Amino acid sequence: MQIKGTELFVKALKCEGVDTLFGYPGSYDMDILDSLYMRNDIEVILPRHEQGLIHAADGYARSTGKTGVCLVTSGPGATNLITGIATANYDSVPLVCFTGQVPSNLIGNDAFQEVDIIGITRPISKYGIIVRHRKDLGRIIKEAFYIAASGRPGPVVVDLPKDIMIAIGDDLYPDKVSIRGYRPNTSVHTGQLKKVIELLKTSRRPLLLIGGGVHRSDAGTQLTKLVNQMKVPVVTTIMGKGTVDTGHPLYIGNLGMHGLYGANMAVNHCDLLISIGTRFNDRITGKLDTFASHAKIVHIDIDPASISKNIKVDVPIVSDAKTAIESLLEMTESYEQKEWIYKINCWKAEQPLSIPEKEGLLPQEIIRHINTLFDDAIIVTDVGQHQMWAAGHLHLDNRKKLLTSGGLGTMGFGLPAAIGARLGNPNKQVICICGDGGVQMNIQELATASAYELPIIICIFNNSYLGMVRQWQQLFYDKRYASTCIRKNRNCPLQCKGPGPHCPEYSPDFIRLAESYGAFGIRVNHANGIRKAFGQAMSNHKAPTIIEFIIDSEELVLPMVKGGQSLEDMILDC
Repeated sequence: MQIKGTELFVKALKCEGVDTLFGYPGSYDMDILDSLYMRNDIEVILPRHEQGLIHAADGYARSTGKTGVCLVTSGPGATNLITGIATANYDSVPLVCFTGQVPSNLIGNDAFQEVDIIGITRPISKYGIIVRHRKDLGRIIKEAFYIAASGRPGPVVVDLPKDIMIAIGDDLYPDKVSIRGYRPNTSVHTGQLKKVIELLKTSRRPLLLIGGGVHRSDAGTQLTKLVNQMKVPVVTTIMGKGTVDTGHPLYIGNLGMHGLYGANMAVNHCDLLISIGTRFNDRITGKLDTFASHAKIVHIDIDPASISKNIKVDVPIVSDAKTAIESLLEMTESYEQKEWIYKINCWKAEQPLSIPEKEGLLPQEIIRHINTLFDDAIIVTDVGQHQMWAAGHLHLDNRKKLLTSGGLGTMGFGLPAAIGARLGNPNKQVICICGDGGVQMNIQELATASAYELPIIICIFNNSYLGMVRQWQQLFYDKRYASTCIRKNRNCPLQCKGPGPHCPEYSPDFIRLAESYGAFGIRVNHANGIRKAFGQAMSNHKAPTIIEFIIDSEELVLPMVKGGQSLEDMILDC
């Protein structure tokens, strides 16, 4: 049967199980969107900006385990996806991003809204391709979904020239994929696992380091069984937090730049480090030659390019995290080292992560209320100080999930990602934790949340600053607050070392802004208003709620390791 390319596109989405598409119209994708008009089996979500669109698709993918799907037009529509593509690529999120393109005969002629989006995104995507012939359309879409979700997941960009999409061709959509040169590993090398067992038998200070790859492979249940069986303590990266219940007696906490004292000390004093699903980036290693310097290192990762890239390892294992963990479950026994566990518990007790005893509205207290009030929820963060407070203080288990931009650290991620998470999980409460700076980068998506009646609770930690940068300026730049005060206007003095009574009024008024978007707005100035605010927000079932928490401008995220220093060189108090 002969059909238009746009019709084959819709057929492909159905075959791939797509029920939600995040799309924005323009000259070169309007034919595709027209083919989706009036359909009730694929919901097309219209955000207010393409960057919001791709972050929403990202949040949908992270929270559901499905592949997120985007559709935008050419030129600026396509280039507005770039930050989101890089965000998903760093964090191994499966996305298929369809971009409209000028007709094939105009490519290379600097036509209106023509860009080489495949060339632009090649370094930050898993794969990209332009469809040159109508006969290849079905195969390319099939391969795109396969590549995005297999191996180490990631974003795939498919560029669709307008003439290809309106051309008539066959209606065949393949049910199998065979890509020469792309054969993701689906097994685990038993011989390498046996080496791990031998190391465990002789280790006196073993430690598990768990990253986001365990989340991506949905291996939390298996990991918990492995921890219970091996009785080996666990640290996580921020992306790996929640793979093991944070209340588990063998869970120590996050490690790294803002990691817990006990976790950082455990890494630097262990004699065997078994890492699963992490890239060993600089935010968790600190000074490389001091990181786990007394340990044999095992690195299990689906991506062979990640192994020994940053840290030289002793036992490399290329495998999906779930496959490796399930195999270890069949081979391991208890390796409990009571003296080692006692030492770790002493470190934890020496410098516990607690709520400071001080006056004012504390961010840690807000997160404590989230822990208490929400049993079954998805918590999404933006990027900054609030992200680190959340990563440190949130209690997570198999009913509570944390979504955050880890590798790229993308401000503006939180609100649209929360929208995608709620669309993918309509029966779960979604809480978005943002700073007053980051939330404004995609604040227009509040209109999307209102339009789709999404009762997201958006917690804005308002300290009047771009807080994470300000923290560095406070600690290492003699309070030279260059370009970090959001209250600053042209009447402010050139030199300012902190807020005072003569500071300009904060802009915008988040409560009035929320109301202008059809959302609810609540401002909280004191700790005794936290519970009431959340209660009000939970009673709003058909619109988002902003809760603006006014926190101290000079509140610090501690502990902290200055970049390039050893994990043991922690700033614990100021």
